[in-house]
Amino acid sequence: MTITWTAKGFGSLTTRDLHDLLRLRIDVFVVEQRCAYAEADGRDPMAIHILGRSPEGDLAAYARLLPPEDDGMPRVGRVIVRQDLRGRGIAHDLMREVLSALSAAHGSRRSKLSAQAPLQDFYSKHGYRAASAAYDWDGIPHVDMVRHED
Repeated sequence: MTITWTAKGFGSLTTRDLHDLLRLRIDVFVVEQRCAYAEADGRDPMAIHILGRSPEGDLAAYARLLPPEDDGMPRVGRVIVRQDLRGRGIAHDLMREVLSALSAAHGSRRSKLSAQAPLQDFYSKHGYRAASAAYDWDGIPHVDMVRHED
């Protein structure tokens, strides 16, 4: 499947983009993973949004990049592939797009993320290394991970 990728600031998102990304995030993180929390967390306006659309125009994958924090590192979050499209390599394509967008926006691919613990191996294939012990976040074990290389 050919995915069309775009990276957009909040002001460039269309109303359809915003609807689709919130729906995908809620479908997976709130409904599928049964985590009751406020998905619209107030951080989207400062983020770069990576959207991957199928040939039919449906949102197939998504991630967001938050600006550097006090430690100078941007944060990658909300990395997601639609449930019916998993297992096709789209998540790896998404992470390549994330790294490209990091480089374009910040001049480096250095970044951090909070990975669901079972996905550590996936993120390590993209240069991330564990930076914490596992901890509980909304009933799901997570591990902080950092990518130091440019």
